[in-house]
Amino acid sequence: MRLNLAVVDLIPGVSRRGRREFAGIFAVLFYCYGLVMAIRGEALRYLWGAGRGGRVEAVLIVVAWAVLYIGTVTPVLLGRRVDGRPRRGFFRRLRANPAAVAGLCVVMVLICAAILAPVMSVADPTAQESAGITRYRAPSLDHPMGTDRFGRDVYSRVLFGARSTLAVAVVSVLLAVVLGTAVGVMSGYAGGLVDEIVMRAVDGLLSFPRLLAVLTLVALFSNAYPLLVVAIAATGWMGVTRLVRTEVLRVKEREFVQAAVASGIGRWGLIVRHLLPNSAGPMIVAATLNVGGVILLESYLSFLGLGVQPPAPSWGAMVFDGRDVLLEAWWVSAFPALAIVLAVTACNMLGDGLHDALDTRA
Repeated sequence: MRLNLAVVDLIPGVSRRGRREFAGIFAVLFYCYGLVMAIRGEALRYLWGAGRGGRVEAVLIVVAWAVLYIGTVTPVLLGRRVDGRPRRGFFRRLRANPAAVAGLCVVMVLICAAILAPVMSVADPTAQESAGITRYRAPSLDHPMGTDRFGRDVYSRVLFGARSTLAVAVVSVLLAVVLGTAVGVMSGYAGGLVDEIVMRAVDGLLSFPRLLAVLTLVALFSNAYPLLVVAIAATGWMGVTRLVRTEVLRVKEREFVQAAVASGIGRWGLIVRHLLPNSAGPMIVAATLNVGGVILLESYLSFLGLGVQPPAPSWGAMVFDGRDVLLEAWWVSAFPALAIVLAVTACNMLGDGLHDALDTRA
């Protein structure tokens, strides 16, 4: 009987407990993702035979499908009853916020669409064949979101543009969170003069406009992808530092931390086992909210021609390309702009929900 229950729990979307938690969301995405792979199987096989780059793409697509499966069954396994009572906590609090659930769904859909871009696209996003004939075509079955001035398919460019925009946002935010967390923990743990010096330096950096700082760095050095990510990360870690430092100062005075110090725990043991885990909530919330801000920042840079460089598509650059034909060919700018709005709104909604769900004091 126990074996049968375990097998049921490992089938996406079958378990009643799984549907009650967020496994249901991942299960829907898992089956939709698999359906797209099945329908576009020919494109997947073409990727595998297109050389090393294509094989990397194909492996990434399959690995992402496996990650969705793990996300489907993990909440079910964690939600099993213990001593006759279900485990309650983070999932229950997050589920109580419909806006956060909607934000999570939109974010997951955008990520899946970005990963599946080589399979879901209907044309090469950089192809300019017969531009004089196919330019500025309205949305149709052949081109679901129309074409731009070079005859390139806007739908395919939005899919591949999600890769560029989301990759810049996620990587730069991860770098900023790592740096900000390290500085915040060091400042909060050291206290005294070190804390004062670090915080005054952070206040000075925060007083400088971020957009102007990124524009200056990109203009002085280069707008290549790695330097663009580093420039955005270098101007976005200060807010994380303040949040983590405040949380470390609060946790450092708690009784369990004092007991750990009295028991002889070392400095690094105290930081790794107590201070960092108890500061994870603000870190996760700050990262989620910052992703939306960085998406806008990257869109500003691409709009000004300082972001991801052509022919690689980017949402901000696509909006810029359609600025002269907003009335005649509105779809050139409208669809990438809608993608930006959806991504930023979803990240903000998810961030607010995570803040409430991770705040156990509320």
